[in-house]
Amino acid sequence: MKKQKGFSLIELLIVVAIILIIASMAIPNLLRARMSANEASAVGAVRTLNAAEISYNSAYPTVGYAATLGALSGTACAPPSAASACLIDTQLASGSKNGYTYALSASGEPVSTYEIVASPAVPNQTGVRYFCSFADAVVRYSESAIASCDGSITPLQ
Repeated sequence: MKKQKGFSLIELLIVVAIILIIASMAIPNLLRARMSANEASAVGAVRTLNAAEISYNSAYPTVGYAATLGALSGTACAPPSAASACLIDTQLASGSKNGYTYALSASGEPVSTYEIVASPAVPNQTGVRYFCSFADAVVRYSESAIASCDGSITPLQ
């Protein structure tokens, strides 16, 4: 009888089982890494929005801070205007980027204060922390939803 070359069914099943065990350990770590990256991106976006608000206030002192994300963005930037300042990208201006949603509220005439809140689009999947900032430009975070950003919310270190 000729000796057959190749793997037996049992050997193949053992290899598949080992691969599944390794994958079951790697996938949760990958999901945690993605949430961490989304949170880091949200913090960066809040910092970008703070810098854009400061620049906008300097460029348009009679208007004050921008009242909407759209005013900070724009596509026709030759020249920039108070309605289309071209300080942030259009994806961030849409209010959703990298698993987080962004809301900007402002008040006053001229606009003398603003508040930025970044919330995970799908809590506990795209991120677990909520971020906010206002005119003092300090990024703050909370483990629960943020109704209003004030000095009582923990500053990010």
